[in-house]
Amino acid sequence: MSVSNTAMAAAPSRRIDGAIALAAVGAILGSMLAATDAVDGWRWLHWICKPLATVLILATVWRTASPVSAPYRRWIGIGMLFSLAGDIFLMLPMDAFVAGLVAFLLGHLCFIRALVSDSRFAVRVLPVAACLGYGALNLWALWPSLPSALYAPVVVYVVVLASMGGQAVARAVAHARDRLALPAQWAAAGALCFMLSDTLLAWNRFRLAIPWSSLWILATYYLALWCLARSVRRGV
Repeated sequence: MSVSNTAMAAAPSRRIDGAIALAAVGAILGSMLAATDAVDGWRWLHWICKPLATVLILATVWRTASPVSAPYRRWIGIGMLFSLAGDIFLMLPMDAFVAGLVAFLLGHLCFIRALVSDSRFAVRVLPVAACLGYGALNLWALWPSLPSALYAPVVVYVVVLASMGGQAVARAVAHARDRLALPAQWAAAGALCFMLSDTLLAWNRFRLAIPWSSLWILATYYLALWCLARSVRRGV
């Protein structure tokens, strides 16, 4: 590809990245500034921008011209569709936490399916074990604060999320010196950001109030999705 063609291809990418950033900022500001017990303009800004940012990130997945592989792009895209559903469930003015949990659980299963499309599961054991250990430690710390009705779904979710993060890191280590090195690194960064975002969400919901929680939870969440979308693009 010539320099001019590369520049032309990069311009739309920069524009959509800018749109993603604006939507993410709108979602964060709307959540932080909305009235607690009322539907005001800030709340509407959050309701509009939160799914919009995810939709825009999903669009970058589908429009990637040179994907790592068709199956990888397909499963990352489907996983983001489930994430979009989770976004909507968790922002509804009702308690749809379990529905959101299930949506994101299915999304992580799709991400795992993408990550094993070119690397067997636990291709490197240590990263998977480390992520599972991290999940177990958080689960142990949060357990006294969890409602008993959530014990089973939360345990399943933590195992799946940690497996996704561990597989992404294991894949990055396994492909550190081949053509998948850069995409695999993006995927690992996205998976680890997803784990961080969900850790913050869980601690804020069940254990202690985190100052500016919406900022940290949503910023790491959108960064996770953006990195996963970036991992679809073939490395150079």
